[in-house]
Amino acid sequence: MTIKYILALAGSLAFMGVGLGAIGSHLLKSSVSPELLIVYEIGNRYQIIHALAIFISALLYNFSPKKEFKISSYLFMFGIIIFSGSLYALSITGIKKFGMITPIGGVFFLIGWIFIVVGCTKSKFNDEK
Repeated sequence: MTIKYILALAGSLAFMGVGLGAIGSHLLKSSVSPELLIVYEIGNRYQIIHALAIFISALLYNFSPKKEFKISSYLFMFGIIIFSGSLYALSITGIKKFGMITPIGGVFFLIGWIFIVVGCTKSKFNDEK
């Protein structure tokens, strides 16, 4: 996937995060328990944070084309799908088994941040020229 598509994906995931946040705060408030609404909001928060992380990692790749930055974008995307997706499903359906896969998404997030760190340590930015 090219960087322009990764940037477009990041923008799309952030857009969806805002829309899903509005749905959660307006439509779900009356139909799910307060505990499940908190679960939904956590999934939403992590989606928006990691959509921005995808955007940042793609920009880092554009300035310093290290494969670690591109890999981190994919890891964050998979993290959003698994972590946020499972929390959305849990909160809407009340099926607790969805929560069993949530940590897998969290691991994708963690590994994505490790790839950002490694990419940064391998890169030469302006202060090293």
